[in-house]
Amino acid sequence: MNGTEGEGCDSDVGVQPADKLFRFVVHGVLLNAIGAAGLLGNALSVVVLSRPQMRSSINCLLVGLAACDTVLILTSVLLFGLTAVYPYTGRLRYYYYHVCPHITPYAYPIANAAQTMSVYLTLIVTVERWVAVCHPFRAKSLCTSSRARWYVLGTAAFALAYNAPKFLEAEVVTRSVDGEPVYCVTADLHFRTETYIVVYIHSLYMIVMYIVPFSALAALNACIVRQVRRAQAERARLSRVQRRELGLATMLLVVVLVFFLCNLLPLVTNSFEVFLGDQLENLDPLVKTSNLLVTINSSVNFVIYVIFGEKFKRVFLKMFCAGGWRRRTRDSPEQTRDDSFASCGERVSLRLVRNGTLRRSELRAPPRGRSRRAPSPSVYYPTPLTDVTSALSVSEPPPAAMRWNGHTRSHF
Repeated sequence: MNGTEGEGCDSDVGVQPADKLFRFVVHGVLLNAIGAAGLLGNALSVVVLSRPQMRSSINCLLVGLAACDTVLILTSVLLFGLTAVYPYTGRLRYYYYHVCPHITPYAYPIANAAQTMSVYLTLIVTVERWVAVCHPFRAKSLCTSSRARWYVLGTAAFALAYNAPKFLEAEVVTRSVDGEPVYCVTADLHFRTETYIVVYIHSLYMIVMYIVPFSALAALNACIVRQVRRAQAERARLSRVQRRELGLATMLLVVVLVFFLCNLLPLVTNSFEVFLGDQLENLDPLVKTSNLLVTINSSVNFVIYVIFGEKFKRVFLKMFCAGGWRRRTRDSPEQTRDDSFASCGERVSLRLVRNGTLRRSELRAPPRGRSRRAPSPSVYYPTPLTDVTSALSVSEPPPAAMRWNGHTRSHF
């Protein structure tokens, strides 16, 4: 932390009232409201996906994705949402000048690590679905809960290692506003050299966070879409398990589609930063809008799971809407069955079907004039146990590729 240097923070200089209003609406109102709803949705997703009947490899990945999205939303609210209130309303002054500057050097790299982990967990979820849909015979050995846990831990280690230099990018300085000492966050120019900015912040970021994951997601989802279309053409001949597999693949395609849509503008703004340099200040509204879109992406997976995830919706209703669940099961006997299925055939559903419990002739009324004989003892004829393997479970990435402070002016 440096000593007193001038009057006010650099981020407060030359900001027009219209810019303060736009920032307040986009970050102070919309981002905070959507972030609060997203935190609730991600918490409910973790609770539902962690139930024993939902245990599977893909659900393990989706729990990790929900955790990353939660961290991303929290840091987004701390760095963007709450700091947008004071410049326009005059409220939260203490947070703006005292709390936020001290947490930013730590929240900023943690946000970047959560962003990186979210992007690559979304990619791993897509790879898992690609294996299950396009290579089902290899799915049972490759898609397991134990492997999924290692994937989550490995992704977390990679995200922290890649973003470790960001802990050294910012520094806190003391300034004066109306005679009161305040704290401001600035870039550490001794660490953020020109070479560091060109190689790490611009080039490596574009490769690691956009080119590699976006290309892989596009190729893998093209294969999944082609396979889904083939299955839909023969939908009438699909089994119940196969139809569920088709529904899960469709749901995850929606997750990835939302990921692409919400991260397209951040990709554009970061590309402009690479090629336009100092002219990026003219695109400040786009930067703020892109941060809002990334927060939306981290907040909507729960809604996607409820709309497209059949089993997720049933388990959620059973946990939180018990009365409605009982009425639905009375009306629909088919849903009273325990549809035990898991991703990539990791678990199997074993069912014992009892055929011929009573012969039909014994269920009919005896002819007139004949004495009613006692029915013969019921004999059970169990059919062989059948393994129902499926790549089914109900999820959602997520994700979200936020350009946390790639635009230096946004924070420093």
